[in-house]
Amino acid sequence: MKILVADRQIVRPGDCLAVLDKEEALPEKELRYFPDKHIYIFNNKVFSDIIGIASVSEGSLSVIPLEGVYYPRKDDIVIGVISDVGLSYWEVDIKAPYKAILPASDVIEGFNPAVHNLRNYLNIGDYVLAKIASFDRLRDPVLTTKGKGLGKIIEGFVIEVKPSKVARVIGKKGSMYNLLATMTKCELVIGLNGYIWAKCPDEAKLDILIKAVKLIEAKAHMKGLTEEVKLFLESTLGGKT
Repeated sequence: MKILVADRQIVRPGDCLAVLDKEEALPEKELRYFPDKHIYIFNNKVFSDIIGIASVSEGSLSVIPLEGVYYPRKDDIVIGVISDVGLSYWEVDIKAPYKAILPASDVIEGFNPAVHNLRNYLNIGDYVLAKIASFDRLRDPVLTTKGKGLGKIIEGFVIEVKPSKVARVIGKKGSMYNLLATMTKCELVIGLNGYIWAKCPDEAKLDILIKAVKLIEAKAHMKGLTEEVKLFLESTLGGKT
């Protein structure tokens, strides 16, 4: 595949990003869509379907949205807010076009709607760390809290960012995540839907972490951002590290 754009280049819907090699060629006029990468292939050319930033890494090509909502994918780790309580499930806002469902039986062993009041376990406004158990776009996403570290968030602080900027907060191979965690000494869990759960040693480091995350969010489209964030942390943390 011959890539025609540079890494971090801003692209628009319909921009041609690459041309397939002969060995990769598809039948003439075949359309193939890759929604998770925000690209599609037509006439053996790769196009962007959104306005965003091209991500080129080791021959792989995708587009990171500049704006947009979160689209659930099975096994994604997300942080959601309880938005409603039913008789046998909770509705969870995961910043997606769909309300997620967390079944009571997933949280309460031996659940019985005649016995258990769901509000005693999770109530409206509570944050929960969960995994997308299933989603096929024909029904709402189903969550699970079965897994190490998953469940109700009872300590720390939740930072909100635009879902389209999460990839930049993580960085390539986790570079930005490692920088933030190492320098602030905060424990971080990044939900792919645009929430970050942080447990910091003190409020001063939490405040600096929040400012660093907002800096990343505001300048996600710019080159050299990792170095800029590092300099910011060094200057603000001083002897606090």
